Amino acid sequence: MSEVADYKLVRNSTVGAELTEDKAKILAAKMGVRHLKDGEFLVKEGEADQTLFVLAAGKLTVISLDIDGVEQTVYTMKEGECAGTRAFVEQSPRRATLRAVGDAIVYTLTPEDFESLLETYPRVAFKVMRALFRVTHANLSRMNQETRELANYINKTNGRY
Repeated sequence: MSEVADYKLVRNSTVGAELTEDKAKILAAKMGVRHLKDGEFLVKEGEADQTLFVLAAGKLTVISLDIDGVEQTVYTMKEGECAGTRAFVEQSPRRATLRAVGDAIVYTLTPEDFESLLETYPRVAFKVMRALFRVTHANLSRMNQETRELANYINKTNGRY
């Protein structure tokens, strides 16, 4: 028997923020569980895996290759955050690498398992999609703010940085 995701952790994640206890149990039953050791890769940039990830315990670094092909840490995920929203929704290749910092536990949700909710539990699917939209919107807002700050810095220094 495979391990089951803890519905309480799912409910307290960014994906399960709107779910009741019963709905979180339904979603958790569809999720897989991955245990990662320190430094282990969850997924690599360019891979075709479209699984959605929810960090249940530990930390994950989000890594992207710069123009010279050198790994750059973009972000360190905290428990309850999700990753892979773009690949999950768009069914496109990964745009970043995820690697464990220390031991970590990650809940996984494949597009096929998620889509199986549409027939029997459409409200669960709707609330998860709304949560994914909020995550994506928050990321976009943060990037827009950083772009404004950078433009302001460059303009104030007349392009000398």
